[in-house]
Amino acid sequence: MASIELQGVAHRYAASDPKYAVNWLDQHWQDGGAYALLGPSGCGKTTLLNIISGLLKPTEGKVVFDGIDMTGLRTEQRNIAQVFQFPVVYDTLSVAENLAFPLRNRGFAREEIESRVQEVLALLGMQSRAGQRASSLNADDKQKISLGRGLVRSDVNAILFDEPLTVIDPHLKWQLRTELKKIHQRFGHTMIYVTHDQTEALTFADQVIVMYDGSVVQIGTPQELFDRPQHTFVGQFIGSPGMNVLACEIDGADAVVAGNRIGLQRQISAAGVGLELGIRPEHIELSASEGIAVQIVAVEDVGKHLVVRTQLAEQQIAVIVQEGTPIPEHAFLKIDPAKLNLYQDSFLVDAGS
Repeated sequence: MASIELQGVAHRYAASDPKYAVNWLDQHWQDGGAYALLGPSGCGKTTLLNIISGLLKPTEGKVVFDGIDMTGLRTEQRNIAQVFQFPVVYDTLSVAENLAFPLRNRGFAREEIESRVQEVLALLGMQSRAGQRASSLNADDKQKISLGRGLVRSDVNAILFDEPLTVIDPHLKWQLRTELKKIHQRFGHTMIYVTHDQTEALTFADQVIVMYDGSVVQIGTPQELFDRPQHTFVGQFIGSPGMNVLACEIDGADAVVAGNRIGLQRQISAAGVGLELGIRPEHIELSASEGIAVQIVAVEDVGKHLVVRTQLAEQQIAVIVQEGTPIPEHAFLKIDPAKLNLYQDSFLVDAGS
């Protein structure tokens, strides 16, 4: 295992392109940590993973493992395991032979190979299929083999996952995420997991790195990302539904939204344009008599609760309501001021309050 440090890394795919796929960043990932790179398609997360693995050499900056500069080294020289979005298996080999291949390739003793292969077969629930040729397997099982090949080595500096569960049947995803978490807790590999799926990121990682438009906009625990998003994108991307973001003005200790005053319980010095309030749907109460008057435009039953979509002037506000709660004909919103976040130009401005 290794600590991984990115020093002044940035990357663009063509020298003539003014836009960088990954903007300048410094990043240090601890030895044995479980990290997720989370963001939408095109945000730069796979580019960043490929820079770490050596598939790409960054336009600027250095990649350092345990204090050793790896920037100019090829992937195989970095001693990492990488699991890709689509399964990479040897169809002519059996399941067990596929798992053993990276160990045989590195000259491991036969006894250790057999022990590690049996351990990973049990982990994947594929003991009964050990002798089956990989060509006969479906896409789910082939991807499980790919995961297994990444996990079978105990000598790697890091294991990198690039959306490894995309092709996995949905009912297996939860099981495999849980197993990956157990593997990390047991063996302490440095793991970096790329995904656009917030559930995968938040259940797998100890620290989540959220990327947006080529930049890292926040690093934190799942709870920190939920409670104190440092950027409006983080608040809106994480959560179902995401954080409400409302254009506002500040007047002393009040925020003013569409003419309605919301007490912030603290004096705010922010002024000017680009001010917005962030409030999660979980922190708003739907009332029949007090609060801010709104119009209900839609009610969505998502099973364990309702999502009530309301309209305030030109802005929509989502509210989560527990199943069985009556929906008033004339609705008002009661907002918890302790749960409000204030943003200017999309970045949190009252983090110290």
